[in-house]
Amino acid sequence: MIIARAIDAYLDHLTVERGLSRNTLASYRRDLDRYARFLETSGRSILSEVRSADVSEHLAELREEGLASASAARAISAVRGLHRFAVREGLVAVDVAAEVRPPAPPKRLPKALDVDQVERLLAVADDTPLGLRDKALLEFLYGTGARISEAVGAAIDDLDLDGEPSAVLHGKGGRTRVVPVGGYAKAAIEAYIVRGRPALAANGRGTPAIFLNARGGRLSRQSAWTILHRAADSVGIAAVSPHTLRHSYATHLLDGGADVRVVQELLGHASVTTTQVYTLVTVDRLREVYATAHPRAR
Repeated sequence: MIIARAIDAYLDHLTVERGLSRNTLASYRRDLDRYARFLETSGRSILSEVRSADVSEHLAELREEGLASASAARAISAVRGLHRFAVREGLVAVDVAAEVRPPAPPKRLPKALDVDQVERLLAVADDTPLGLRDKALLEFLYGTGARISEAVGAAIDDLDLDGEPSAVLHGKGGRTRVVPVGGYAKAAIEAYIVRGRPALAANGRGTPAIFLNARGGRLSRQSAWTILHRAADSVGIAAVSPHTLRHSYATHLLDGGADVRVVQELLGHASVTTTQVYTLVTVDRLREVYATAHPRAR
């Protein structure tokens, strides 16, 4: 089958069988028409003549043209779908695009709040047992860099608030680490343990968890996330995630001059490569400061 007819058949299939939107089909049409033009310049007019190397070369050409990773990935996805369809329909014998992988999408930089936003988030005051718990939880997350799962999994015995305050966090893969607890977090946790937690614990059967729900049981990850989201909404901060305070903790440490290896240990990352994603955030911040402060930046 000639390539143009194969493309038409594939798009008809997507329209009828998959019910894709008009915009998505238009994008597929553009991607596949571009592919057909590339194959034509390579001397391929029949689908059975196409080789795996042709698909790889097409991907390379897309990247050389400066196409963004996401757009190139979508284009190659359309090409792979075309060849998969052709094999399934018996138009060709071999799927030549099966081994050609779309480019990996760029790593999304973690979302971090600025210091002012964090201070607004943590300034929400409520002297009820649940309010004291919520403040202690948020201060703990930002003051230790804990994952939400580590915070709700922490027990009273994991805290040492005397001398140099610290907490034991139980991380991924059974790894544990000891992290410092800042002064603000220590004060919030102590207020909660003295004036909030006993009232919540009285409603349950007893659990060693630091953070309790209204029934006296261990706070769930979902509930902890709801607490963060509710606090952010109350001060007009949008688009927070369960890792927002952890991301902010890491970014602010690096902005303040902390060594990336130290931050790696504090976050409990097995590899420094994971931590280095945060350095990209701080480089953006450095560029911003440079652009506004240096007389020769413009």
